[in-house]
Amino acid sequence: MTGPDDAREPRMADGFVHRGRNVTRLEAFVDAAFAFAVTLLVISIDAIPDSREALVLALKAVPSFAVCFAMIAMFWAAHARWSRRYGFDDTASTVLSLLLVFVVLVYVYPLRLQFGVFFAWVTDGWLPSPMRVESAGDVGFMFLVYGLAFAMMSLCMAGLYLHAWRRRAQLGLDRNERAGTVAEITMYGFFVAVAAVSIALAAWAPSHAPQLVGIAGMVYALLMLTGVVESRARRRALARDVGA
Repeated sequence: MTGPDDAREPRMADGFVHRGRNVTRLEAFVDAAFAFAVTLLVISIDAIPDSREALVLALKAVPSFAVCFAMIAMFWAAHARWSRRYGFDDTASTVLSLLLVFVVLVYVYPLRLQFGVFFAWVTDGWLPSPMRVESAGDVGFMFLVYGLAFAMMSLCMAGLYLHAWRRRAQLGLDRNERAGTVAEITMYGFFVAVAAVSIALAAWAPSHAPQLVGIAGMVYALLMLTGVVESRARRRALARDVGA
């Protein structure tokens, strides 16, 4: 981890000094754990296809696997970006990173079930569903587990950026880096808020309004506003030059 002399150090495309040029054992472990999580998505298929029909059935799982892969890759890239920006290898970053890894490994199966059921629904059963959904309660439980995992992963990333923010003086963050850090904290806070709304709906709807349980999944469409939330937070932070 480098200090106030970072102004003379090479910068990445996002304007941050590349403080994490040396890959730590923690970062290597996180990379390996994310790779293992992706492997779990693949090997969770019951058996190797032994016929044309079985192969076609296995290939029908590709759309849900692609989305699951993208979601896991998104959080892996987020952690890798955080590591490059700040280069931390202390107790707080270790605890938060290991917690992120733990949740990712738990997150794999809810993620696969979530998108498997979704693609089965939108294709009217042409793509196979990995889970029997027999009631609104089943749907609500699925969204509840997914939402808790998504919120926990987002909280881990928010915690990592908050840790960097508290150490901004030691890191020697400049004005743009401070604004970028605030924007990241705001963005992951937004993720948690969206997940919280989904969790609340998933817990409430099955018992009180079963016909509305699907809204718990539709809420995640709000994540399309992530770019707007991040850019506005960055502009406000630059205007106020917080943390100077």
